[in-house]
Amino acid sequence: MNLFNLRRPAPSLDDLLLDTKPPMLRDELSSQSLMPTVARPPQIFVRGQGSWLWDSEDRAYLDFTQGGAANSLGHSPSVLVRALADQAQALINPGIGLHNRSQLNLVERLCHSTGSDQAYLLNSGAEACEAAIKLARKWGQVHRGGAYRIITASNACHGRSLTTLAASAGAGDNRFEPQLPGFCHVPFNNLPALHAAVDAQTVAIMLEPIQGEAGVIPATEHYLKGVERLCRELGILLILDEVQTGMGRCGTLLAEERYGVRADIVTLGKGLGGGVPLAALLARGKACCFELGELEGTHHGNALMAAAGVAVLESVLSHDFLEHVRDTGQYLGEGLARLAHRYGQGELRGHGLLLGLSLSDDSADAVVKAALYEGLILNAPQPNCLRFTPALTLSKSNIDEMLLRLARAFSRVQSAQLQCRKGIAV
Repeated sequence: MNLFNLRRPAPSLDDLLLDTKPPMLRDELSSQSLMPTVARPPQIFVRGQGSWLWDSEDRAYLDFTQGGAANSLGHSPSVLVRALADQAQALINPGIGLHNRSQLNLVERLCHSTGSDQAYLLNSGAEACEAAIKLARKWGQVHRGGAYRIITASNACHGRSLTTLAASAGAGDNRFEPQLPGFCHVPFNNLPALHAAVDAQTVAIMLEPIQGEAGVIPATEHYLKGVERLCRELGILLILDEVQTGMGRCGTLLAEERYGVRADIVTLGKGLGGGVPLAALLARGKACCFELGELEGTHHGNALMAAAGVAVLESVLSHDFLEHVRDTGQYLGEGLARLAHRYGQGELRGHGLLLGLSLSDDSADAVVKAALYEGLILNAPQPNCLRFTPALTLSKSNIDEMLLRLARAFSRVQSAQLQCRKGIAV
């Protein structure tokens, strides 16, 4: 007899967390017809307000992801609801070949508030980053003898179109990423690597001020200022991908302000629309070189989405809004730091209300599942990192409640891990 066959199989952490799964929802809708491109929990969410979401069983969840930082003003803010309703009654989409007031209003306000010379409205951050690449290469044709190479950072994530996947490097699953020519990836926060990578065919350096998908890794001030100085010395363009960091997320309208740098091209998305699909390409000075017909899109600059952008921008620029982001960001950071110390977790990274908490092991997915059971929605960009992108309008009481629920999630996971170790020892 093989005595090893009589041993109980060691429990897995997933098995021990099975009791954290809520009961099956009694909604008549099914997800069977939905392509399984994204892993989703079984809950079906039906309404939201501010920092809260409710599912079809009327259970409330505190949302500290907000659509991956897209819902900058929280769920269904009244200012955005009114702007969309008023604009929908008047005009939705006259077509890209015609002007509309919302479009012109938004691009004028974006240029004025960011010190840009031209702006173009798109549907997503990936489109904005792809447009930035096209603009840089057009500038290279006109001003730099056809230079086309763009240097990006390792572990960057500039979107999920074919071109932006090629510009990205290692932030996610690389199995389907195209290996298009014209991109060079170098380590983030490494100035010597950037210097070594530049050649006669280099037209631009493209960076995220904070690498969100890599685990909320901020650029150092020394690095980003050094990149700007290098671009000026060599006469190449600096592109900042502010799809996640822009629109007040880091406590300033653009993260570049926090670092004291100025890019030639900036991309915006996510928070610009407050939850609806809207993005923008900003260009300054010599980078303004697009001509007629070089950027087109059926919904680019449509009146409905542009009205949403105006409402969001006005809110972010209103009195004390950015001070509130900085204040609540500091409060959230202090609370997370205390919690991390109590539960033996790692360092806290980020700025404003874009924060990442590194864990002591690769248990981030387990913590996210346990947090969902506790009525808290979190995101794990890496196996050992939790990311926090709450509404910019959240209150300190929202933060206090989140910390209580996160503490319970940590306790649940640590108890499951202890049972795992006991099971293995048996």
